[in-house]
Amino acid sequence: MVLQEEKQVQPFTDIFDEDEAEKSFLLSKPTCLIVFGKPGSGKKTLARKLAQRWKCIFIEASEVTQTNIQQRTEYGLKCQELLCQGQSIPEELVTEMILQKIESPEVAHFGYVLTGFPSLSEEYMTVPQQIEKIMNLKLKPDVLINIKCPDYELCQRISGQRQNPDSGEVYQRSQWDPKVTEKRKKEKDQDEEEDEEEDEEQEEEGEEETAEGPYKKLESFHQLVQRPEDFLENAEKRIGIYKDIVLPPVEKLLTDQDCRYLIEVDGSQQPDHVFEVNKNYTCSYCCFNKQDELFRALSSYKLIAPRYRWRRSRWGQVCPVALKEGDIVMGNPEFAVSFLGKMYVLSSQEALKKFMLNPRPYLLPPMPVSPCKVFVFGPPFSGRTTICNVIARNYKGKV
Repeated sequence: MVLQEEKQVQPFTDIFDEDEAEKSFLLSKPTCLIVFGKPGSGKKTLARKLAQRWKCIFIEASEVTQTNIQQRTEYGLKCQELLCQGQSIPEELVTEMILQKIESPEVAHFGYVLTGFPSLSEEYMTVPQQIEKIMNLKLKPDVLINIKCPDYELCQRISGQRQNPDSGEVYQRSQWDPKVTEKRKKEKDQDEEEDEEEDEEQEEEGEEETAEGPYKKLESFHQLVQRPEDFLENAEKRIGIYKDIVLPPVEKLLTDQDCRYLIEVDGSQQPDHVFEVNKNYTCSYCCFNKQDELFRALSSYKLIAPRYRWRRSRWGQVCPVALKEGDIVMGNPEFAVSFLGKMYVLSSQEALKKFMLNPRPYLLPPMPVSPCKVFVFGPPFSGRTTICNVIARNYKGKV
């Protein structure tokens, strides 16, 4: 009988209920991706591009370490102290910083793109333990991306890298080697000759600009140095260690993964082409798009037109962050922001920062609404105290 009643009630359920749809989104899990690949396969480059594309948080060991040092966090001060003493940062500290970043409020809302994990070092945890740690997280990866590339090509790519000692920026052979740049320039010239006459004029102008670029850059490339880890013998050693230690458990993980959420790409191609392949992957968890960015950009400005007003949220001009903390504070229009098509007015720059990092805690039930204040009055012995206690008990209020 109960099942029959549920079947009868179900057709009358409003599947397009806005509040339910908003609640469903706020309770949903954000997009989380992880990129695997041998050393030098372009994991970091691809992960950074994907993070920019999907509006996720880019997480990588060196990036997280540098951020902690710049922000002078507790972990950052420890890292800085060790580096000043000439010591290396232990693997345990790096792993703790990565896990702390994964558990941060902004990652809980935007999701992440993780790379460089598991690491080659096993001084803190073995590779299977690292994989188990990641896959058992509350925000475990939804999509796994594996970059494949021949060992010989990886060794040539790594050994061709050069670093600027002043800025720390790393350049590929195609950026600093005059032979490679001239060869690419000739190929471009040949392609341009085959194009139509109308396009040749525009492309010749572009050619003049790009032709000067490499030669201008070459003037500053004489100071580039080769890092010890980029020597050919060291590159071969790193790749060998990866194949012996990391590759078997990673392949086991990829084998057990649902093929719908597994992407394997050819790492021998140019990074931009590899990214083009991945950015077309339809991710059902991704929620932010260019329209949301437009709302966010326009939200702090005046109305578009008198007849077209922003859609107000149920909190009106009250700051939802302050309400969640138990205060009633009216928002400032300078700190307005649009989320899911509705306008939220925050009270301060700090509240705006909290809301932008992760708005979900401030919008999920129990809904932060303005507290209701009731005043009961009447003649003596009319039952004012009794009614007050009953109201407070039923509505969880305070007398």
